[in-house]
Amino acid sequence: MLQLEILYQDEYLVAINKPNALAVHPSKMHREDRYFALQELRNQIAQHVYPCHRLDKKTSGVLLFALNPEVNHLMQEKFANNQVRKCYHAIVRGKLSGASRIDYALKNNDGKIQEAISNYLVLKNFEIDLAFGKHSSSRYSLVEIQPETGRYHQIRKHFAHLRHPIIGDRPHGCNKQNKLWKEHFQHDTMLLHARSLEFSHPLHENTVRIEAPYSPPFLEALKIFEESQI
Repeated sequence: MLQLEILYQDEYLVAINKPNALAVHPSKMHREDRYFALQELRNQIAQHVYPCHRLDKKTSGVLLFALNPEVNHLMQEKFANNQVRKCYHAIVRGKLSGASRIDYALKNNDGKIQEAISNYLVLKNFEIDLAFGKHSSSRYSLVEIQPETGRYHQIRKHFAHLRHPIIGDRPHGCNKQNKLWKEHFQHDTMLLHARSLEFSHPLHENTVRIEAPYSPPFLEALKIFEESQI
């Protein structure tokens, strides 16, 4: 049994800091997995839970559950109507600067083109003493992302479109960078973290803000930058 970090809990909602490599619930894609966030949380708090939204298996961070179907319906409506402020942090290849908006439509699994919008702000740049290709050093950026839409793998695909893919991402990332990180740092975790959620509580309407500390792999990457910074 996994011991999940609970970030928020009241009589209607509970949020955890989902680890990397933990799927939210069983599916055809994760037939070989032994643990799932939904089942582990249910066992941990001895209560049925209902996922209000989804996170990729490879993404860490805030994952919100309702404690009854009615509240789950209310929260899912808030997510669908863009009434939940979502914030992600990612470490991407290359040097980005400032703030920008990515308005780039994406194709879903059925081949349908859907509007997809992500806003981002660069928090910090890093340059480390590690040769890559024709370059004598490697550059990276820590970015904060606030998606306006919630398409499948939206953030991952948007930064791949910018040619600044997320480190550790497969299949949308840079295979050469991923190999570099695995060989030099023994690091192969995707560096995308759901940092926070903010919303009006569905029952008492108070503002709820839930923030997740960085996962161990994310902290390890930041430590690598600190120790190897040029």
